[in-house]
Amino acid sequence: MKFVDEFRDATAVQQLIAQIRRLATRRHVVMEVCGGQTHSLLRYGIDNELRDVVELIHGPGCPVCVTPVGDIDLAVRLALQEGVTVASFGDMLRVPGAYQSLNDARAAGGDVRIVYSPVDAVKLAQRNPDEHVVFFAVGFETTAPATAIAALQAERLRLENLSMLVSHVRVLPAMEALMLAPGNRVEAFLAAGHVCTVTGFRSYETFAKQYGIPVAVTGFEPIDLLEGIRDCVRQLESGRVDVTNQYSRSVRRDGNEHARMAVNQVYEVADRPWRGFGVIKNGGLRLRAQFRKFDARRRFAHVQQSEPIAGIIDAAPTVDLPTVAQPDCPAAEVLSGRLRPADCPHFGTRCSPEKPLGAPMVSSEGACAAYYLYHRTTGVEDEFKLTALGATANRNEGSPDR
Repeated sequence: MKFVDEFRDATAVQQLIAQIRRLATRRHVVMEVCGGQTHSLLRYGIDNELRDVVELIHGPGCPVCVTPVGDIDLAVRLALQEGVTVASFGDMLRVPGAYQSLNDARAAGGDVRIVYSPVDAVKLAQRNPDEHVVFFAVGFETTAPATAIAALQAERLRLENLSMLVSHVRVLPAMEALMLAPGNRVEAFLAAGHVCTVTGFRSYETFAKQYGIPVAVTGFEPIDLLEGIRDCVRQLESGRVDVTNQYSRSVRRDGNEHARMAVNQVYEVADRPWRGFGVIKNGGLRLRAQFRKFDARRRFAHVQQSEPIAGIIDAAPTVDLPTVAQPDCPAAEVLSGRLRPADCPHFGTRCSPEKPLGAPMVSSEGACAAYYLYHRTTGVEDEFKLTALGATANRNEGSPDR
């Protein structure tokens, strides 16, 4: 595990923190857009250690958190249909829709299966020819290649009992939406390393120049993150705008060519609703015409048009950043970096991982879940101690990146 340990070296971490402090002449605002980054920043106390020179705010970095309510509601409806099996990653089961979750549907007799790969859904359809399997395809660009491969396999096998409820979202358009939002305070971004492993960061160069904002691609270990923060502070202090790559062991400028080719073969870019943001232009993917036969929305159009589930609450847009309000849960404020999770009045009381009010507390990558895990008591800043780095620097624990 030396390859991991060297990115958790406590001495190197302290040196990087000292460099950032020397560079900063004022307090800068940097947003990370990946849930894995959020967890590492809190786990190692980096946000607290740098709080006087860098304010780290958390963006919409969790695909589970931004999957729109309507998609979850449709998945619930489908699971309750006779002869239909909904296959999903496990972390989607507890995410609330407008009224119910997939776990609720399963408790009511719906057929909901947890799978670990989209290919598992293909195999499930092969083994059960009399059942119709719907795979709930969620995630950023990171998971899109795997679902594209599943679609290609289904076409090759001529499976007629497999559909896909596609809810893939694209990160860069969300970053653009944040930059255009009234009251935006973001001065620099830490770009998600696992997304850039697939997409590369060439398009981020255009984004950085267009909006005059530094971007640093980072991984998920303390040194990855601190090098990215240092790059952002250095650029902000010098007036430069650039994209730097502090995850070069995994990320190339043009990404993974084979993964991108599979995605482009199966999907096309489309406007897509994000939970907490509303519709974002070019914010997601949809199946190309050749693969529309696998589109669950088309195949089950009659289910979408059926009567609402009792108790569904209509979502209302706000007037600021295009957001969708959720009753009792300010998820939109959290996902756009405008509300620190621990400052939510429901945090740790009415809302916990056991009884979540909204998606950011449900998902293991959600910002609220991260605060609950590493900083449960609100307002007690001393709970964040960089000594956590010394205690965990040499532990062979897995990265929060999934």
